[in-house]
Amino acid sequence: MKGIIEILMEEHQRILEFVEELREKCLVFMEENKVDIDEFREAIHFIRTFADKTHHQKEEQILFKAMVEHLGPVADKLVRGGMLVEHDLARLHVTELENAVNAYEKEPTPENKLDIIGNAMGYCYLLKRHALKEDQVVYPFAKRGLSPEIMTELDEAAARYQAE
Repeated sequence: MKGIIEILMEEHQRILEFVEELREKCLVFMEENKVDIDEFREAIHFIRTFADKTHHQKEEQILFKAMVEHLGPVADKLVRGGMLVEHDLARLHVTELENAVNAYEKEPTPENKLDIIGNAMGYCYLLKRHALKEDQVVYPFAKRGLSPEIMTELDEAAARYQAE
């Protein structure tokens, strides 16, 4: 059975691969003025179902919750003032990206094109930095600070979440 940290780090790799693909879509749109609106809608769907619902919810409901409960004020600041704020910012980028895609579909103006590219790239930049922080700071902090018993409980909770 994979542990929660290993699962989350593997999910980061999938998300980062997606981010590179989204960046490529933006480059094509910018340089060649070619856009497949359905591809951007699929990207939004992936973000909401995998990056947010599968990955971020696992962090928020399992790992971060345990960190706040067991690791004191430093963990509380790291989670609430850092990671959760960034999760919310990612959600904002996705909402604004969806609004821009809808607007561009109705009226393909340069402004709406800019909003698509700007929000997609904002999401990409945020997620690259966010995943790096979690992999290099947050997850090691959790592994060092949480007891082996709590980590086992988190691993089991992550396995149950994966099964659902």
